Amino acid sequence: MASFVTSYGIESEPATSSSVPVTSSSVQGPHPFRLIELSEIRKATENFDESLVIGKGGFGKVYKGNMINGESLLVVAIKRLDSESRQGAAEFETEVKMLSTLRHRNIVSLIGCCIHEQEKILVYEYMSKGSLYDHLHKRGTSLSWPRRLNICLDAGRGLSYLHNHVAVDYGVIHRDFKRENILLHESWTAKVSDFGLSKACPTNMLSDYVSESGKGTFGYMDPNIFRSGKITRKSDVFAFGVLLLEVLCRRRAVSKNLGEQEPQGLVAWFHCKVESNKCFLLLVIFNSWHGSTTNVLLYG
Repeated sequence: MASFVTSYGIESEPATSSSVPVTSSSVQGPHPFRLIELSEIRKATENFDESLVIGKGGFGKVYKGNMINGESLLVVAIKRLDSESRQGAAEFETEVKMLSTLRHRNIVSLIGCCIHEQEKILVYEYMSKGSLYDHLHKRGTSLSWPRRLNICLDAGRGLSYLHNHVAVDYGVIHRDFKRENILLHESWTAKVSDFGLSKACPTNMLSDYVSESGKGTFGYMDPNIFRSGKITRKSDVFAFGVLLLEVLCRRRAVSKNLGEQEPQGLVAWFHCKVESNKCFLLLVIFNSWHGSTTNVLLYG
């Protein structure tokens, strides 16, 4: 495990560190990054009990667990990489490199990681309200307009930190900014997560960053990526704009089975509404912001 830390260039607190007092799922995310033994992970997840699974994806499963940190009991989210996962070791390494150094109230905190033989596990602060996707499209949660605005502001602050304030000489391009990667704290504070595709880039590069195209999520990807092959900060900003529309309209970034006349992409759908002068309902929303009406239909 020590060789892993050396090769990744990560400095961590000792496994028994209690240098920072913590409480369950702190908003500020002050937890020091540390290496965690597999035995501690097994204890926290009751030996990876299926009843504790709170999420699944291409990477594997996420478990809710309880870990002892100093004299406190910390509620955590434990992501266990599937050995057959397509996302693999490269994205695991990127996630560890990025999140072990990032500290911002709108960036999810990485508490530590575990590397043991074939096991690769990440431990994050627990975000009790799940993802923005859950509330927009699965749970049917009633979200007031001020709450939606605050969630978008939090997400924007997290993105601004990545682009402009990580360090003097470099920033971070997220590359997969979307609703599933905006997690919500118990207090409804929104935090940016999932840095497996992220890239660090020098702040003084005029062209920002050149990378392979095709990675990201369809519906959020800037069309310029396919034309130029360049990934820039503007690529994240485009995705943020899609997210704003999605929160405003409560419509998926890509919708299927809409019929031949309806564009599947949210951006194309919005452009269609603008061109056909059907955006008057957006004005209704803002006029009713401080009024009593909050349930406004957006489909004209």
